Amino acid sequence: MLFICYPRCTTCQKANKWLDEQGVNYTYRHIAEDNPSEAELREWHARSGLPLKKFFNTSGMLYKELQLKDKLPTMSDDELYKLLATNGMLVKRPLLVSDDYVLVGFKAEEWEKNIKI
Repeated sequence: MLFICYPRCTTCQKANKWLDEQGVNYTYRHIAEDNPSEAELREWHARSGLPLKKFFNTSGMLYKELQLKDKLPTMSDDELYKLLATNGMLVKRPLLVSDDYVLVGFKAEEWEKNIKI
């Protein structure tokens, strides 16, 4: 299982603590130092069943600086994947990736439902 987060993000901190409390084994990955590649994002998106927009960190400063709220609706999926791969801070976090699922953002109930503890 791969846990992708930004250590200073409070939601990521909560998710990290929750995983540790549940005794879940995972590999930790710092999203800003090792941002997801375009290929990873394509695979995770396909497996998640979520709209691609859900992979964007819409509350982040970079998202707002780039005025992506207005730009995303006119961009193709290829453009969106390329954009997400340019900077990990654009990607919604935390991400939890396993062989069976891809979870975007942290909701304890959703994680508990998917993770076999």
